[in-house]
Amino acid sequence: MMKKKILELDRKHIWHPFTQKKNCEDPIVIVSGKDEKVFDIDGNEYLDLISSWWVNTHGHARAEIIKDLNLQAKKIEQILFAGFTHEPATSLAEKLITLLPNKLSRVFYSDNGSTAVEVALKVAIQYWYNRGKRKTKFLAFKGGYHGDTFGAMSVGYSSGFYGPFKDLTLDTTFIPFPETWEGDNKKYEKEKESLNFVEEILNDSPDEIAAVIIEPIIQGASGMKICDPLFLDKVLKRFKEKNIIIIFDEVMTGFGRTGKMFAMEHIITKPDIVCIAKSLTAGYIPLAATIFSESIHNEFVDTDFKKTFLHGHSFTANPLACSVAIASLKIFEKNNVLNKVSQIEKIHKKGLDFLKTNIKVSKTRLIGSIAAFDLIGADQKYGSKIGNKIREQFLKKGLLIRPIGNTIYLMPPYCIDNKTLENVYSILDAELKNI
Repeated sequence: MMKKKILELDRKHIWHPFTQKKNCEDPIVIVSGKDEKVFDIDGNEYLDLISSWWVNTHGHARAEIIKDLNLQAKKIEQILFAGFTHEPATSLAEKLITLLPNKLSRVFYSDNGSTAVEVALKVAIQYWYNRGKRKTKFLAFKGGYHGDTFGAMSVGYSSGFYGPFKDLTLDTTFIPFPETWEGDNKKYEKEKESLNFVEEILNDSPDEIAAVIIEPIIQGASGMKICDPLFLDKVLKRFKEKNIIIIFDEVMTGFGRTGKMFAMEHIITKPDIVCIAKSLTAGYIPLAATIFSESIHNEFVDTDFKKTFLHGHSFTANPLACSVAIASLKIFEKNNVLNKVSQIEKIHKKGLDFLKTNIKVSKTRLIGSIAAFDLIGADQKYGSKIGNKIREQFLKKGLLIRPIGNTIYLMPPYCIDNKTLENVYSILDAELKNI
């Protein structure tokens, strides 16, 4: 199909996510990808510096993943997961559990990050219900984003995306998030404020709280905001002492993004529930999982059917998706991918140090394969004109980035060539001076 026809059909029929049609340019028609690059219909190539919205870990069109996907497609592509099971689902569950803390041992599959979080929230409420208690309040950090379904939206309401739905959200209290960056001289002051806020909540009404949900260490959609793992551990210990269920939303942070397989490995206190998606299948097929401690799962095992978790999805544990996730994990093991992430982190560190000399750059921060900084004087709101302008400007240079308000971040696939990434920082510096 020709480019003109594709765009004509797009304008006529497609509703794009997070996009205001009134003032946006025609989308770029992408036809293929290879490793860290994607190619449009005109033959232009772009460095995928945000891993195609944080999902692509190993690069595009990996032969190993495609091979396993094709093999599974010849066996069984889909089967209902109530009353049936299959090898890809069980093998993947076993592999995931070996990567997580010992007490996380029960895998519930779904199909995206929002539903993974939704499952966690519903289980938290029903866990207490099954024990004869009513606990329906949640705690979350201000600015956190957990997805766009109603439960996930409720615990991420403070991110600013959900104005029309305020009256329909769950009861959630938002804790100040002490974001920090290199050279932050108010770090401890902000952490103390947050800890004091937590103490007030715990002294006031801890018995009403079903769970606390956290993006461990780094908040993605709010602008790659980072907090100190030591601070987070202090907070989590207080929740543990009050017997509050801890949910980690590792949808974005999982699978090497923070330099370890999961962000929770930076923290001593572990969660009772963890949500994973995005990079679970390296960006090839939608799949998510919510993983629970055995003690939580046990509260749903009973002769009384009312204690059953009555929740599911048509594509729960899709065999194709599970086989792709297994293929991705094999690449982690075979290619020592976390070592490559360490190399990327070093390049980021050098690049950010270089960018700090640019008068338009502030609040540089870094963890694992994620580097970010703020643009001085730019609108901080999501969807700002300056963000769109920067995105278009860098696309012309062959760089696929997507600023979050005034935050520019890099989160490339792990296969990116080291020198290619180093060169990106030179281009960033030159282009930012022209804004």
